[in-house]
Amino acid sequence: MFKIGRRSIGDKFKPLIVCELGINHRGSLKIAKEMVNTAYKAGAEAIKNQCHILDEEMIGEADKVKPTNAKKSIYKVIKENLMNFRDEIKLKKYVESKGMIYLSTPFSLKAAKKLNKIGIKAFKIGSGECNNIPLLEKIVQFKKPIILSTGMNDLDSIKKSVKVIEKSGVSYALLHCKSEYPADNKGLKLDFINKLKKTFPKSIVGYSDHSVGIIPSISAMAKGACILEKHFTD
Repeated sequence: MFKIGRRSIGDKFKPLIVCELGINHRGSLKIAKEMVNTAYKAGAEAIKNQCHILDEEMIGEADKVKPTNAKKSIYKVIKENLMNFRDEIKLKKYVESKGMIYLSTPFSLKAAKKLNKIGIKAFKIGSGECNNIPLLEKIVQFKKPIILSTGMNDLDSIKKSVKVIEKSGVSYALLHCKSEYPADNKGLKLDFINKLKKTFPKSIVGYSDHSVGIIPSISAMAKGACILEKHFTD
């Protein structure tokens, strides 16, 4: 068990429901607030944003790489839809004014430092940075809980990251994840939740759900997921 703010997370508590805004707000604070309102009415306890500083997280080649679910390069997709940091601060205050937990994913050390400075209560690290050991070694120094997604990583890779976290003494959770957008329900491999629980007995285990609908999240909860993160829009 560990806490994010006053919220206890673990096997003896109901799962923490995290609505992942991603870049679905298209960089608009107004739209982001509307999404927060919808999530709040639906009963979500936490909102997660993404903190992008493009030139800190991407090399020039990123402007040539097109995701399978987009017609533009990943660089252009993020650039056109990221939220500036001034608005992120406003969004954090808005979320917390509703008594909800505000989380954000840094994709660079500079972003992590900014989030720590504004008093974020925990760090969510996406699957793409799961094996970014240099970044992880810096983030654990902030001594705040870490929620780490594990998509695209095998157990050997995850073990290296967990070793860094456990050495620091920071509380953490591992989220099983299928890194497809949207993820096909036939290949979600939810039994990996049990594998994570068995391999990392000190960890809280959850599920980051990229699929359509709510059945996979409910199934993950039945397998003991203590955190359910869902990519969200209305």
